[in-house]
Amino acid sequence: MLTKRIIPCLDIKNGRTVKGINFLDLKDAGDPVELAQKYSETGADELVFLDISATEERRKTLANLVKEVAQKINIPFTVGGGISSIEDVTLLLQNGADKVSINSSAVKRPDLINELATKFGSQCVVVAIDAKKINDKWVVHLVGGKEPTTLDLFDWAKEVEKRGAGEILFTSMDHDGTKNGFANGALSQLSEWVNIPIIASGGAGNTQHFADAFIQGKADAALAASVFHYQEIEIPNLKYFLKDKGIAIRI
Repeated sequence: MLTKRIIPCLDIKNGRTVKGINFLDLKDAGDPVELAQKYSETGADELVFLDISATEERRKTLANLVKEVAQKINIPFTVGGGISSIEDVTLLLQNGADKVSINSSAVKRPDLINELATKFGSQCVVVAIDAKKINDKWVVHLVGGKEPTTLDLFDWAKEVEKRGAGEILFTSMDHDGTKNGFANGALSQLSEWVNIPIIASGGAGNTQHFADAFIQGKADAALAASVFHYQEIEIPNLKYFLKDKGIAIRI
């Protein structure tokens, strides 16, 4: 049985880690290099680094900051934000990223998924999907959640899998930052629609929420930010809690 993964997320704006609620009201959460090193040393299975304003501000991800983080950690490292070409990915991999996360650029030009999977392998390509429930339909949003599309979450997930994505990072905008738990219904449905790993994001508030994401939501990994950044949950304690629940986890 594959072990479930715990993944802290560093949302980066102006070189600092930030965190908000429902993608709004961003507050400073610390130095990304220091946080990354701490998570690597305290048992995180992977790390995600998202330059959250890169697409909106039409600029590339901060390659130098990626390099600084990579030098301090020894766990798999996924980087996203403003990635739209093979050249962008090449630069990030050269600076220490193991995988890349694409979102808005994949929706606007789906062939990008095929191109990156062919060039770097599916294991390198994570497609992030931000979605919000509107009239009983999970609607995909772009540009840090600011632009709604006509895409349905589940249809888009199926397409990105067919195009070669190795993983899907699904964030429920309705749950993001609320600390009321993950969108387990949508996660469970996603796991039935696709055969690639699903990373749950948005809503972690306590240790039980992680257990629910794995058991009810059938997620392969659970990502969180503020509960880790503000030390509301310590990763070693979380992992022992999950192990006691019978969930396969790397201690």
